[in-house]
Amino acid sequence: MNTKLKKWMGIFCMAAAPAAMAQPAPACPDRNVQYWQAFPPGGESDLSARHQQVVLKKKCPVVDTIIQYKAGAGGGLMWGQMNSLPGDGLNVVGINLPHIVFQPIEGEVQYKTADIVPVFWFHYTPDVLVVPEKSPIKTFADFIAAAKKNPGKLNLGGSGLNSANHAAHERLNAAFGIKSTYVPYKGTGDMSMAVIGSQVDGAVTYTPFAISNKGRVRPLAVAMEKRHPLMPDVPTFKELGVDWVDGAYRGIGVPKSTPPEARKRLSDLWAALNSDPEMKELAAKNGFELISVGTDQMDAFMKERIALYTEGARRLGLGKK
Repeated sequence: MNTKLKKWMGIFCMAAAPAAMAQPAPACPDRNVQYWQAFPPGGESDLSARHQQVVLKKKCPVVDTIIQYKAGAGGGLMWGQMNSLPGDGLNVVGINLPHIVFQPIEGEVQYKTADIVPVFWFHYTPDVLVVPEKSPIKTFADFIAAAKKNPGKLNLGGSGLNSANHAAHERLNAAFGIKSTYVPYKGTGDMSMAVIGSQVDGAVTYTPFAISNKGRVRPLAVAMEKRHPLMPDVPTFKELGVDWVDGAYRGIGVPKSTPPEARKRLSDLWAALNSDPEMKELAAKNGFELISVGTDQMDAFMKERIALYTEGARRLGLGKK
């Protein structure tokens, strides 16, 4: 898993900059863009959309990006309805991996992975374990000791069921031989107050949450190759003895009825947003690791991700009831 992730990241880093310099500016939409979010306001998906809204306005001044929310079922409500939207190239939906693979395997949503049409994946957010700032747990060693002393008593929040956070929670338990309890929320925004207010003992979440809540939560470990530059005192899981470099991908999808040429225009436009210096600065400040997977690379990327997450779902026991 880690080797493949690094391979993809390396390819994108080497290829993206020269291609972006050589390509002409992408065509702007001829009307406003309806940008549908599968999670409530306040989480990483919403923050990403807000960044893109700002940069798209700069590139296409006459176009507004109208962000709309249809949250529920860990994103599954929106994804189950996205093919009912007009396929006009103006309706885009925020999508997430591994969610769109895990959820259909579990079988409690009204869509299949094949129903989702991704046109661009724009970033990756690493997993991180956090506790409230006021928690008596000060280090990862403290966390493990507390979990082993009282199996099942530690409650860890996360965004959604059968999501990247849920998978990371199960991985945490298995990797370190502990038992903690997962508490799902509709999204990171809903989860944040519970963690900050110590209604749960901590959360398995993403780096942007830890960075944006500095001084209110305490990160204990991060799933990256190297320590995050904005969290230099936080060890990686690799330093703690587990080869864990993982997180969630975010991108945009469109209704199946969207013509191929419209899919390509959106892919090129989002690639231009990703290569903009302002977007790079916003991503770096907020803990997002930018990638650029467009329509040209999509089939190979999705084939690899689906195989990887299907294997992971078997390890997690998803769909076995």
